[in-house]
Amino acid sequence: MKKILIVDDSTMTLSILKKSLYERLDDIEILTASNYKDGLRLILKYGSSIDIAIIDLHLPDSKDGAMINVIEANSIKSIVLSSILDTQSKEMIFSKSCIIDCIAKDGKRSIKSVINAVNREFKNKDKEILVVDDSIVQVKAAEKILKKMNLKVTTANNGAEALDIIENSDKVFSLVLTDYHMPKIDGMELTFRLREMYDKDELGIIVLSSDSASDVVSEFLKIGANDFINKPYSEIEVITRINSNLDLVDLFRETKEMANRDFLTGLYNRRYFFESGNIIIEKAKREKKNLALAMFDIDKFKNINDTYGHEVGDMAICEVGNIVEKYLRSSDLVARFGGEEFCILIDNITLDDTKKLLEKIRVAFEENIISLNELELKFTVSIGAYYGLDNNLEEMLRIADDGLYKCKDSGRNKVHIEDLTDN
Repeated sequence: MKKILIVDDSTMTLSILKKSLYERLDDIEILTASNYKDGLRLILKYGSSIDIAIIDLHLPDSKDGAMINVIEANSIKSIVLSSILDTQSKEMIFSKSCIIDCIAKDGKRSIKSVINAVNREFKNKDKEILVVDDSIVQVKAAEKILKKMNLKVTTANNGAEALDIIENSDKVFSLVLTDYHMPKIDGMELTFRLREMYDKDELGIIVLSSDSASDVVSEFLKIGANDFINKPYSEIEVITRINSNLDLVDLFRETKEMANRDFLTGLYNRRYFFESGNIIIEKAKREKKNLALAMFDIDKFKNINDTYGHEVGDMAICEVGNIVEKYLRSSDLVARFGGEEFCILIDNITLDDTKKLLEKIRVAFEENIISLNELELKFTVSIGAYYGLDNNLEEMLRIADDGLYKCKDSGRNKVHIEDLTDN
């Protein structure tokens, strides 16, 4: 559980922030203090277990900024709130290594900004950033800011090294920060090549360069850069731009994810299954490893709808995902094809393990009971499967579907696997 400390002398601010954070974020505990003394007591008690602090710059029982010094001494990441934020105040605040954001108090808008900043901080723990620059000084400067933002940083000295890292690393980068003028492959060529590999919803690109000529900036943006920051830059500007671009990449990904999901079960939909399925098949062909593709549906589903109504039928469909995902690896692909029909694609699995897995899934449905008030609903599934490796996903699906109908014709609640390997 993440701990969030709020120190503010405004009772209203404390109340609204606490309520808004609980509404927006899961798995959090909020500690509150209305003055410096109580804030200090909580910091001394909880120390480094506090994940992030939200502190008012002006507290009635201390000098302005005194709480920042306490936060800094205890290495607690913090967001500063202040009703007065001039240039001098901002420079003082951001000079501290613990400060990740500084927000002016202006009612509802500032509350929303704080919530977004806290959410961004927690999200950043999973974000991989690649910094590309031939200047060690510039790399170190950017790295310092990014690590302060809780981001994971990888560095490269030029575009060629950056491409090698991206193509061969297991890391999934959210953002690339690149210089323009570099040996081997410069920032312009790197941006062009990256956009051939990744769309903007997959990877953000920010150019940091001292060459701010309008034609250079427009050319970078034209070939796919998300943003352009002039060197020398301020820490405030970099933090703001990076957070904005990470928010945009996340929004793209979330929108794409929603489009790929079935609205009822949350499983992937038919379209995504075909897109990802073909990629999995190509990978299996390169590695010369067999696949298992299984199609299954709920036996006598129409009887469930006719007897108990569509609401109960929908609950039965949702239960399918809950059961099946217990037996699958994170790399396995499961999708709802429509109605009561589902499909699973599993790579790197033996025929014997396929038989055991599908039988476990069949038995799990057979033994499962859904309790709805006084109603206890049980249902079974029939599973038809293809095992082997074919160039054509549609052909694999057809063979699995034929197996499914053989199960139906022979009494339902069965598994039928067609072994298409060379025996």
